[in-house]
Amino acid sequence: MPRSLFFALPALLGAFALAACQPPAGRSDDAPPLQTVEFVEIERYLGRWFEIARYDHGFERGCAGVTADYARREDGLISVTNTCYQGGLDGQVEVANGRARTVGESTSAQLEVSFFGPFWGDYWIIDLAEDYSWAIVSEPQGRYLWILSRTPQMDEDTLANRLDWLEAQGFDTSMLIRVEQWESAEAVPDAG
Repeated sequence: MPRSLFFALPALLGAFALAACQPPAGRSDDAPPLQTVEFVEIERYLGRWFEIARYDHGFERGCAGVTADYARREDGLISVTNTCYQGGLDGQVEVANGRARTVGESTSAQLEVSFFGPFWGDYWIIDLAEDYSWAIVSEPQGRYLWILSRTPQMDEDTLANRLDWLEAQGFDTSMLIRVEQWESAEAVPDAG
């Protein structure tokens, strides 16, 4: 075996293993290419978001009361703290810390997030309320999908409207898992 192939083999095997773990795309094959919103004011996007619905994937399986907290770091990146209550709102707290960076400074709607060393994943803001009260996040192939809100409970009419919008974008909304959340932000325990 050539020496260069010997060193490339572990990387190739890792890439195949990672691809095998990724969920299937939740968008139809004939859907137009996914677009992000035109512009995101990152400072307004920072803060706490509550997960209202998501596509199923291994790293959040069984999670309830999921929150994502974003804050500016001294190095210019964004700190990401995801909190989950495993099995229900009274379950064991799990916290994952990561970092994010914007890609394409002109819009700030495309970010990359990393929870594991040098590995970065796409985080595309594809829909956003004018007042930043809710957001929808995915990635170019539509394998991941999150509906986020600034409050643990999202207005049902707004949610229904966004689900219709997602279907028009080629997303299979029947794949969404509704996330168990608290009745209000004040009811959320301090996970610290």
